[in-house]
Amino acid sequence: MENVGPLRNGHFPDPVTAATAVVDARGIVTGWSTGAQQFLGYLSEDVVGRPAVGLLGRNADAPVDLSSADGGWRGTPPLRHRDGHDVEAELRAYASLDRDGSTQWFIVATPPRQPSPRPAPPLYEAEATTEEAFAQCHLPVMIYDAELRALRGSAGAVRALGLSEPQMRGRRVTDILPPHICTKVEEGMRRVFETGKPEHFEVRGRPRPEARGHHWAVTVSPVRNPAGEIRHVQLIALDVTEQHRARERLALLNDVSAQVGSTLDVTRTAQEMADIAVGPLADFISIDLLDSLLRGFEPMPSDEASICLRRVAQQSVLPGVPESLIQPGDVDYYPASSPPVRCLLTGHSSLHRTLDEAVGSWQMADPERAEKVRVFGMHSIMVVPLRARAITLGVAVLVRHRRRHPFDDDDLLLAQEIAARTAVAVDNARRFTRERTTALTLQQSLLPQRVAAQDAVEVAHRYLPARSRAGLGGDWFDVIPLSGARVALVVGDVVGHGLRASATMGRLRTAVRTLADVDLPPEELLVHLDDLVTHLRTEEGTASDPGGDMVTDLIATCLYLVYDPVSRRCTAATAGHPPPAMVTPDGTAEFIELSAGPPLGTGGLPFEAVEWELPRGSLLALYTDGLIEVPEHDLDKGMALLLQRLEQPAHSLDATCDDMIRTMLPAQPSDDVALLLARTRSLDSSQVATWDLPSDPAAVAGARSEVAQRLSDWGLDEVAFTAELIVSELVTNAIRYGGPPVQLRLIRGAALICEVSDSSSTAPHMRRARMFDEGGRGLMMVAQLAERWGTRHLPGGKTIWAEMSTPNEQA
Repeated sequence: MENVGPLRNGHFPDPVTAATAVVDARGIVTGWSTGAQQFLGYLSEDVVGRPAVGLLGRNADAPVDLSSADGGWRGTPPLRHRDGHDVEAELRAYASLDRDGSTQWFIVATPPRQPSPRPAPPLYEAEATTEEAFAQCHLPVMIYDAELRALRGSAGAVRALGLSEPQMRGRRVTDILPPHICTKVEEGMRRVFETGKPEHFEVRGRPRPEARGHHWAVTVSPVRNPAGEIRHVQLIALDVTEQHRARERLALLNDVSAQVGSTLDVTRTAQEMADIAVGPLADFISIDLLDSLLRGFEPMPSDEASICLRRVAQQSVLPGVPESLIQPGDVDYYPASSPPVRCLLTGHSSLHRTLDEAVGSWQMADPERAEKVRVFGMHSIMVVPLRARAITLGVAVLVRHRRRHPFDDDDLLLAQEIAARTAVAVDNARRFTRERTTALTLQQSLLPQRVAAQDAVEVAHRYLPARSRAGLGGDWFDVIPLSGARVALVVGDVVGHGLRASATMGRLRTAVRTLADVDLPPEELLVHLDDLVTHLRTEEGTASDPGGDMVTDLIATCLYLVYDPVSRRCTAATAGHPPPAMVTPDGTAEFIELSAGPPLGTGGLPFEAVEWELPRGSLLALYTDGLIEVPEHDLDKGMALLLQRLEQPAHSLDATCDDMIRTMLPAQPSDDVALLLARTRSLDSSQVATWDLPSDPAAVAGARSEVAQRLSDWGLDEVAFTAELIVSELVTNAIRYGGPPVQLRLIRGAALICEVSDSSSTAPHMRRARMFDEGGRGLMMVAQLAERWGTRHLPGGKTIWAEMSTPNEQA
């Protein structure tokens, strides 16, 4: 607008160039035109957001109250110029509604009529300013009559619709706009005529065929005559396309945050990005990652002429994704000059038209892809890197061929933000997968690769790693053959997840095997194991946490059980672990009540063992808490379900294991599960021979004779000579260095076991005999002849045992 403020010579410019402002219902200035700035001297930032009353002059009689005006107001209050003097002005206020439905006032300021000796100008001259202000309004404003025909249109309407005001006059909305817009607009105008209340709604479409789609916030308000009758309606359309697009972008980014990365699977994460981006942003998308990344190596682009990328996800608005040359999982090679390769090497996004030189050279080097571009009419391409932690993981290519409008810079920024968020999720999934694979490999290497042969039990086992974000746990199991044909069954659980838990599990399993080799009773073994965990926790806690906080990964639970097939007696002790279950031959399942001990690593409390006799053919079930504590049910229900499944008949222990895993666990268990089933065997009197020997060296010859005879009865003549030598040495040591009573026992199982017991607690040990020594070679001879040998301490003495292979075992 031209300056309409007072000039130095006291004359005003042309009065039709009025200043305008917008004031909301609270009296706050929300709009300020260039003409208003020139009229009063205030810049827009000096006025907008401040009370309009501050613009009144010092000589104003009272603040202007617009709230009581019915549709309009006119007055001549003095206004305050920026330099401090009052400016006379004629103000006209027109009521309307903002996009939220609240009242606002459109105010037009013009200089007052100058006093003149000639008569006052006609009324039409006084109304000229308002008429011109409407005609020149940059907002699309239309006036419609009761027949919904256009009467007037502002400059903004002319610009938006591409029609002049004479061309619009007399035409209905249906003659100008697409049908889906017309219906909503005309229904809104009819409601205004019927109710007299303003209507607010949004419409979307092209105001003219050649234009892009726009979003409009439409307000339809009644226009009343002096009698209060509604003869016309005013339609104001605000173009909110940019605001709508901004909301769509925010909604899309919100979907990315909520849906991408829902799992720790690289392929699934990439596919989630593809599913979200297609439709709102692109017509086709492909996501390729560096092949080295998916093979467990750090991603690093190659320096070769082409780069190998593996397709992990793709999506299209067309069924079957026909735009793609390859399928997910396939490897693709991109020429070195192609935009995807440059994107990988530089880490920068790029926006292309298919006519660009870069895309043209890419098509020349890749004829098959060029044919896809031609067939589907691809015209706009974005290439965006997937970067996380300063590492480029792959590249996403987004294409438009259905939409006629190309990607713009805002679309590129949106794609970059989506790719950045997806890249972080992909990298997290990649790192988790690598750590989980490492931990699983470590854990599997530390678990029993095969169960050692023994006579005491038939076993079946299952280990199921966790599938949660926390990673692998520290569950383990073991079957340890002991002396006297006995067997130790062990299950344990290290608190925590990840590599550290797996490594701790391996240390504890090794310690249990070492302690089991010295034949410690269960309660004593747990005491030593508890001391070990406490020391380890203290050492690691001191090294990694000077504050002394507890390192929870070095707290563990353990159940240690020993079964003797000769006596059919079982001894068990627990350190904070769930109790074992027993199924008797009649099919009844129950839990064994053990004295609850504290978890390993807490220290301070003793462990107690419980001993009981098992019927022949009983079934023992040892397990970790991951089997009975699942999100679908509580602990009590899990334990009840465990007994229920154990009572179900099955043709094998493996079938029972599979049934329990299938029925008791979800598809994706949140914790590791270790399950060990053992069906007990027994060695009857025909497989065991026992002799009580006097503490007399002359008894050695008789013992050898008895052993030779029994081995002959068992059909083991081939090992008789070796067995006689071992018996002779062990009985001689017991009589010479031990104390009465002395007992000799032979056990025939998969191996032949010779045991000599006496009342002395002194353990023998091998020593290197000198050349002229008459003794000291007995245990050395036993060690050379036996497969293995050792000492087992008893409450009333000790037992020295030796194990020999039998012909059947050797075969």
